[in-house]
Amino acid sequence: MPRRPIHVTGAAEAPLRAALRALRTELAVPEEFPPAVLAEAEAAAKAPRLPAHDATDLPFFTVDPPASTDLDQAVHLARRADGGYRVHYAIADVAAFVAPGSALDAEAHRRVLTLYFPDGKVPLHPAVLSEGAASLLPGEPRPAVLWRIDLDAEGRRVATDVRRALVRSRAKLDYAGVQRQIDSGTAEEPVALLREIGRLRENIEIERGGISLDVPEQEIVERDHGYDLVYRAPLPSESWNAQISLLTGMAAADLMTAAGTGILRTLPTAPDGAVARLRRSAQALGVEWPHHVPYADVVRSADPSNPRHAAFLQECTTLLRGAGYTVFTDGHVPVPAVHAAVADEYTHCTAPLRRLVDRYASELCVAAVAGDEPPEWVRAALPALPDEMATGSRRAGAVERESVDIVEAALLKDRVGELFDAYVIDVKEREPSTGTVHLDDPAVVARIAGGESALPLGEWLRVRLAEADPGRAKVLFAPA
Repeated sequence: MPRRPIHVTGAAEAPLRAALRALRTELAVPEEFPPAVLAEAEAAAKAPRLPAHDATDLPFFTVDPPASTDLDQAVHLARRADGGYRVHYAIADVAAFVAPGSALDAEAHRRVLTLYFPDGKVPLHPAVLSEGAASLLPGEPRPAVLWRIDLDAEGRRVATDVRRALVRSRAKLDYAGVQRQIDSGTAEEPVALLREIGRLRENIEIERGGISLDVPEQEIVERDHGYDLVYRAPLPSESWNAQISLLTGMAAADLMTAAGTGILRTLPTAPDGAVARLRRSAQALGVEWPHHVPYADVVRSADPSNPRHAAFLQECTTLLRGAGYTVFTDGHVPVPAVHAAVADEYTHCTAPLRRLVDRYASELCVAAVAGDEPPEWVRAALPALPDEMATGSRRAGAVERESVDIVEAALLKDRVGELFDAYVIDVKEREPSTGTVHLDDPAVVARIAGGESALPLGEWLRVRLAEADPGRAKVLFAPA
């Protein structure tokens, strides 16, 4: 999923379409599905593999952005008699539709991830599945991989079960609506418990030294007969919902390591140089970071609604570089196998409609709980998955970076030569006249070059927009 989402709607799309189409071509994005793949998807949508266990009595609900139709997860939350909690988490069962070795399967391995452009997405699976028969849409029975995770009164995991089941979501909720219900006290208990459990899990995350980045979205808004970029701070309900996904990913990692076969999402500890660079950015943006305070505490204290803090949180994503997937078989669990940001063993298993690896992680976990050997098609695919995911992630990262550049250039193309107030948030060591500046208004982070003297790191600077042409020249500022 994108770390720096950016959304373009309405009239603002028109000047961007050509540049975004060119970007799709440049990155060889596979937009149209081959006829054989579409035919298999249509057939699978009509006759999926249905599970024996029926859990349609559980009143699941989904929480997603309002326009989302590719719904991977549905949740039901309840209290247990001993004062703890029970989390039921239903994950779309993509394997119920995609046969190993089929054209549909091969196409998923070619695409790897759903790609998100400002003006739309390029899905991993055909829409008849990802937005239809496999999606956990309300009122429809769906095959799912059903997790049951019991927590104690402090939110710590005490028991885990996972199996295939037929489920039916009762309601499609969105983050803003859930937040309003909870804040006003009108949320019924299954929804209200999202805050209660989410906060407990956030406390446990702090204890183990983990960190969740609440990276703001960038949105284009109409202003003074034109358009500007602004940050949209995530809602608490988004973080609480993410904690349920993290909980499941850690439970899945434990099941796989105990069984001796699996695929983990791993991230090494950030090198000192990367942390030092981030500290300089914090200084430049006015984010307090005393030397004795750990990075995780600084991130938690950042206010995503503050534009400078929002820019700092985006800079924090640089510490996620180096994340990858680690396969292990025959009991040889790698050491270390921890995801540094999660501060625990962790895997991706909750978004199979949008991410290839999750389908395989689900199969491994179902087999582990049942005491079975993993299916042969899963074992055969495991060795190649890390490289496949790395290739897909690089393409998704390029889509994200280039899309932001295009949108920023499109919004600023008629303002070349204008002066702006900016803060210097990074300076190249070998080229001190080149670096990065952050503008409060519009919400742009861009390159600066062309001066005769070293840039004043951490200080305010008057800058001139030198270049901005979507699809041709990225945004470039020069000292005024």
